[in-house]
Amino acid sequence: METRRSFIKTLGAGTALTTLGFSSVKASVFQNPEKPIRIGIIGAENSHTIKFGQLFNIDKKFPGVEVKYVWGETDEFAKNAALKGQIPNIVKDPLEMLGKIDALIVDHRHPQYHLKAATPFLKAGIPTFIDKPFCYRVEEGKEFLAMARSVGTPVTSYSSEAHTETTFDIKKQVETMGEISHVVFSGPVDLDSPYGGVFFYGVHLVQPLMYIFGDDIRKVRITRSGKNATGSMVWGNGMLATMIFKNLSYSWGRYVETKEGTIELKSRVEESNPAKNYTDMVEMFRTGKEPRSHESILKCVAVLEALEQSAIHENWVEVKI
Repeated sequence: METRRSFIKTLGAGTALTTLGFSSVKASVFQNPEKPIRIGIIGAENSHTIKFGQLFNIDKKFPGVEVKYVWGETDEFAKNAALKGQIPNIVKDPLEMLGKIDALIVDHRHPQYHLKAATPFLKAGIPTFIDKPFCYRVEEGKEFLAMARSVGTPVTSYSSEAHTETTFDIKKQVETMGEISHVVFSGPVDLDSPYGGVFFYGVHLVQPLMYIFGDDIRKVRITRSGKNATGSMVWGNGMLATMIFKNLSYSWGRYVETKEGTIELKSRVEESNPAKNYTDMVEMFRTGKEPRSHESILKCVAVLEALEQSAIHENWVEVKI
């Protein structure tokens, strides 16, 4: 059984093995959009891996796109994901997938493992989707995305709560509301989560706020009272957002204060089936078109990193990128 730590050590030693050029991937996938896409997944601890298997292999929402390989943090995780997602091949070493897949999904629960796992495949020109959050530190994210640009490999990452038809519809509504002084978003967040604290679920609050109100977040602050906590964010125009970190229920809420009063933000559209987060991921696999800017990806990590720092001393922290 290979552990997560030994996997990372293996990647460090095996990066030099990634000699497959980006041009060969580009020719086989991007210039032939009808070609079947073979996906490999690194990480099986998260339930998302099973959902990917169900989406592509069982429900066949995208004909010609199939998850062919999975690597798990433990043998048990891998076998469970393969069984429930009907993924035909389990690999003992993720590098076994090189030359056998056309696209990669990285799906660890803790973001600190994401980029090391993806790097050999990035260098090999394999289009890569990294599940939320993208990474654990801005500086490592900068280095990774700079590498992606230099080798020409498309890569993206986003929250399934943010990258939706409903979020983009709310954005359109907000653009017609005039001045907004205060925003209140609520959702489940555990600042003490073993999977990166505020990173693990905080991304589901931070990223929709960025999508709807823009990336110009200047400073953040956490306030705690035992297990109860809130987060605050200030934009360059002075708008203030309060995030209520829920710990008694799994639900989401979105409100804004305008000159017309407090308004609940509700989408006027239903989410497509398959959902936008999946269709845009597959579109990137097929065409190389990234659905989200690298700058936005990094800014989200920077906000989460600042929130993590504030959770220690509960003071304001500037967002630096």
